[in-house]
Amino acid sequence: MKRTAGNAGAFYPATCHEIEGMIRQFNETLEAAVSDWSILQQSARAIIAPHAGYVYSGFTANIAHRILGNAHPERVVVIGPSHHVYFEGISVAMQETYETPCGDREIDVTFSRELAERHRLLWVPEAHHREHSTETQIPFIAHYLPRARVVEVIYGQIDYTELIPIISESLDDPKTAVVISSDLSHFYTLSEAEKIDTVCMEGIDRLEVEVLDRGCEACGILGIKAMIEVARARSWKSTLLDYRTSADASGDTQRVVGYGSAMFG
Repeated sequence: MKRTAGNAGAFYPATCHEIEGMIRQFNETLEAAVSDWSILQQSARAIIAPHAGYVYSGFTANIAHRILGNAHPERVVVIGPSHHVYFEGISVAMQETYETPCGDREIDVTFSRELAERHRLLWVPEAHHREHSTETQIPFIAHYLPRARVVEVIYGQIDYTELIPIISESLDDPKTAVVISSDLSHFYTLSEAEKIDTVCMEGIDRLEVEVLDRGCEACGILGIKAMIEVARARSWKSTLLDYRTSADASGDTQRVVGYGSAMFG
């Protein structure tokens, strides 16, 4: 029972050597540009990270995962939207291992079953088969947290409040971290995308779901809203880490996708 890496060679490199090379390059660029090193030394309990191809969003995701690694969690619950399969409800992976080019990761099946029983979660195998919103996070986890077990949660048609108890219960364990996967706006001009994405980033920064409702078009907005509610209930703060668009990599300013990352704790 293995969750195969259906997007290796597409959204991210197919070999561990190439993945490690990209992460090394991301960090070299980051360290050359960062003005306040203290941010990289902080610890987070949860992050928001994008899930596009690494050439476009990998730098933004890497910052969040690098900081998450400072907390040394033993379990990481990765939550993302279903892009390829329509279903109603929330599905949790029940395989035993998660394939990556850098070796298989252990899936915490016991915890997955507990979540499923307490919150009536589904097991929809076809929703997990090629879902990139969650899969693109796993190589970063393998790099920064090589001993951590993973839990993959994919949601379909739901109300965002259904994710709140799952996130909250996961974070009740101080050795568990949460990754909320989301890109921001899709296929606007650069100026339009930046305007829309400002709403998303402001809502995350202020921990206000109401702000997101003013026009944020993040594909993982349900996970973001749930994370905001959990952070507010715990009196946590959010810290924005990075924002950019696909235009930074492609040069195409007419049809861009936005990417942002943030930390909570």
